[in-house]
Amino acid sequence: MKRTVIKIDEALCNGCGMCVEGCHEGALQLINGKAVMISDLYCDGLGACIGECPVGAIELEEREAEPYSEEAVMERITPKGEKVILAHLKHLKEHGEKELLMQGVDYLRRNNIKVDLSQVHGQPHAGGMHGGCPGSMARTLKSAGPSVASSGFATGDTAISAPAFSSAPQVSELRQWPVQFHLLNPQAGYFQGADVLLAADCTSFTAGNFHSRFLKGKILAIACPKLDSNTESYIEKLKVMIDESMINTLTVLIMEVPCCGGLLQMAKIAREEATRNIPIKAIVLSLEGEVKSETWI
Repeated sequence: MKRTVIKIDEALCNGCGMCVEGCHEGALQLINGKAVMISDLYCDGLGACIGECPVGAIELEEREAEPYSEEAVMERITPKGEKVILAHLKHLKEHGEKELLMQGVDYLRRNNIKVDLSQVHGQPHAGGMHGGCPGSMARTLKSAGPSVASSGFATGDTAISAPAFSSAPQVSELRQWPVQFHLLNPQAGYFQGADVLLAADCTSFTAGNFHSRFLKGKILAIACPKLDSNTESYIEKLKVMIDESMINTLTVLIMEVPCCGGLLQMAKIAREEATRNIPIKAIVLSLEGEVKSETWI
């Protein structure tokens, strides 16, 4: 499919590095004094880096960019030399893309391209590599623990309520990072065969039992169909999740307010345009956090 990504004019680039700081996805690095997009995979096409460039060396272009191909990326970057290759492979490692990293290394082996991979397999730089954004680094989190016991207990036939504020730790059911839909890579390993929860931003604040009732056992994406920009990209990401990552089910959790319905509509369109057909569950919450409806569609 076609999508919008950035294009850098290397002749104009003065190597100031301001675009690197403006790239929240860590797709840009300074290599040999020039800004380089080391991976299409993490370029969201929103152009945040354009406003940071003082010489106008960055523009948006629309080209074929999905589904992501590590083979194609390696073919594109290998002529740029070892530093760019290593920066790309380190980028994949830091974002938890083990399968793509293996594909990249295999490409080097098959094409007899000699690169010092000890720099990739060694310990990453403390705090992340230069040009990366720790906040958007893809991570699989530790397994969620058992749910916290009920706030009351029974002795014989008499129920005794616990204090209003319990000091017992609440267990998070979050299994991955990041969670904002714009930052998510739809081909990340944790999406493979997963049950996905697409939740409107407000739902987690409305439902007191959000983690135990809705998130447990699922991979999370949060979004706001009214306030988020470029929501068209959400449909494309959902299609990749369905067709490429082979997600199992999609649960869409929204509020009863009219604007929230756009999130469910995106899910329906993505399923219609995808080649696979997956079950979608629609859950609507009231403003008080109660489930108004819960249906498979």
